[in-house]
Amino acid sequence: MWMEKDNRLVREFRFKDFGEAFTFMTRVAFLAEQQGHHPVFHNEYSYVRIELNTHDAGHVVTERDRKLADAIDRLLQ
Repeated sequence: MWMEKDNRLVREFRFKDFGEAFTFMTRVAFLAEQQGHHPVFHNEYSYVRIELNTHDAGHVVTERDRKLADAIDRLLQ
């Protein structure tokens, strides 16, 4: 579940191993690039945290971030 915290949408993910986590991050990177958006990733082994905000809007959460968050969620379905 995405949470809004400190002007960011944040969500944490857990995977079975590093390969699965990295594959997920790669898929997110392609989605983000298609949308002209660039999330912050934090990764340690099977753990991934993604932070979204819109730099052009003053580093706040916008509809653009929510759109990418929805697309990321669809990757997990």
